[in-house]
Amino acid sequence: MDYATLKSLKPSTFEDAASGYRTVGDMAGQAKSDLENQIAAGMRKTLKGQAVEAAVQQLRKLATNFHYTQVECALISTALNSLAFELRAAKDKLTAAVDDAEANKCTVGSDGSVSYPAGGDKVDGKVPEGGTVTGSAKGKPSNKPIDPTGDANDTAKALERQASNSHSNPNYGHAVAYANRIAQAVYEATQADEKWAPKLRKLKADDDLTVSEGDWADAKKDTSGVRSGAKDQLDTIKHPPKDGSSKDNAKWWKGLSEEEKAEYAAMYPASLGKLNGIPSEVRDQANRVVFEEKRAEYGIKFEGIPAEPEPRWVTNNRAEGTKFQNPEWTVWRREYGAERDRLRAALQGMQGIQSRFDRTGEEGVPPAYLLGFDPEGGGRAIVANGNPDTADHTAVYVPGTFANLGSIDGDIKRMTNLWQASDPLAPGQNVSTITWLGYDAPQSIAPGAMKSGYADTGGPEFGDFIDGLNTTNKSGSDSHVTAIGHSYGSTLIGSAARQGDLNADDVVFAGSPGVQVDRAEQMDVPKGHVWNEYSDKDVVPEAGRLIHGGRQGLSLGVYPSDEIFGANQMRTDTDGHSGYFDYDQDRQKSSLSLLNQANVVVGRHDKVVPDEVDIVR
Repeated sequence: MDYATLKSLKPSTFEDAASGYRTVGDMAGQAKSDLENQIAAGMRKTLKGQAVEAAVQQLRKLATNFHYTQVECALISTALNSLAFELRAAKDKLTAAVDDAEANKCTVGSDGSVSYPAGGDKVDGKVPEGGTVTGSAKGKPSNKPIDPTGDANDTAKALERQASNSHSNPNYGHAVAYANRIAQAVYEATQADEKWAPKLRKLKADDDLTVSEGDWADAKKDTSGVRSGAKDQLDTIKHPPKDGSSKDNAKWWKGLSEEEKAEYAAMYPASLGKLNGIPSEVRDQANRVVFEEKRAEYGIKFEGIPAEPEPRWVTNNRAEGTKFQNPEWTVWRREYGAERDRLRAALQGMQGIQSRFDRTGEEGVPPAYLLGFDPEGGGRAIVANGNPDTADHTAVYVPGTFANLGSIDGDIKRMTNLWQASDPLAPGQNVSTITWLGYDAPQSIAPGAMKSGYADTGGPEFGDFIDGLNTTNKSGSDSHVTAIGHSYGSTLIGSAARQGDLNADDVVFAGSPGVQVDRAEQMDVPKGHVWNEYSDKDVVPEAGRLIHGGRQGLSLGVYPSDEIFGANQMRTDTDGHSGYFDYDQDRQKSSLSLLNQANVVVGRHDKVVPDEVDIVR
């Protein structure tokens, strides 16, 4: 970059290019959504057979290509905007320096040098001569002054004259300052060019139509590279309030321009995807990026683990018929076993989430929205059937003990079942059912499920999520939210109500071991809107009531199945602790246990079948 190039440069050219890439990315995102939620979903809804499944698989691959294009275009757009931002800052400095120089009767040459006129008090009867100087980016005058007399070969005399001028011609000092400012501007523009040129060259996809794990891993690296390079420009974008409420987050998001929203989403998808109060479509897009990048990262790590030695057991030749553990296997298990199990469980959970994405359209199942995703530790995920922002009725289900990312497929299916049971009961209205694994659930009965800490920590997070749903919902002030807790999940909902405002309209408990309070009226919902199910042969409620139940007078371990608790007892037709969400997919028919929940979810409280017998076991 030189003076002439910077002077003629138009940063808006890069901004226009950034806008073009953003438009292409938006088009790719829309194409992805249309392929998944309309074309493929429509085919699965109306057609059957191997040919249809093969066609759907090809459409999914195409949708993945559009998704990758969307992500990369967003990065290119941000990179170009950041380059323009830095170049504009440098050019503004250049323009100001040139303007100041000309205002003080200096002349800027085509190479950025500054000529100054004669001036100052006479020396030996002569007015000090003018001259020309070049600047230094570090604020130092050039060591090679230009001799205005034309005696360029006599460097010693030129230096002597210039040194004299520096003391006697006031224009010299001004010229040096202007020249240094010009040199600094050119230097900063050069630095921006040298920084962004290689970064932009890296934002290039392979010349094939297969989006591999390596491609998504590269996309994550690209994001990190652009984010670090664009720090100055990104710092101009207001970030969300620290520990802000859902309403605070919503206000922040609405206050951003469309360009700022796009750049924040591209640079901080993990942060944006976690924020309650942000539109569900925005959270879904952000979390889908995190989902693909993490799935690629975990897949690459899993494939990099050495193969398990075989056989695991070897025969002891000295003692016929006896076996002992293969020493090679023992070493392998010690070094890689735990990590392999962790990665495999996480990848299994991601496949469960992907299966739900792929099921859109099947049996009328609506599009899925990924409202939260983090595979670290036991993993967290929040998956919605249908958009809760446009739903008239929303159910949020909290799973209990042993819930984790690796097993989330079953919990997602439970809420898909509930959607299928609920949607036909609300013609002309929208229903959304959500699996909320937004907490670290206990992973053992003892001592895990016997502790209240998991519920006490997760309760406020659940309450914040409900607040977020109420903040973003567009269906009207009468939007109806039902909180559903199964097993230890009911304890968490009870803890949420005990610690703060739950802001739900109905609460449903299934197989509850206790909810930390002793009366339904303490559940922070309107009177008469707490519901309970207790199936035959479910041993969990009785086993857990003394730990998680409330206390009412002399009664210890009061839980929702007790008459004195005051919940509406619903009839069940399923056995055991895990049957409350049973749905016959072949017959498209709900169990009564699930149908009763569905009636609560859509507000048909008068259709709920009550339990006619004393439910206390």
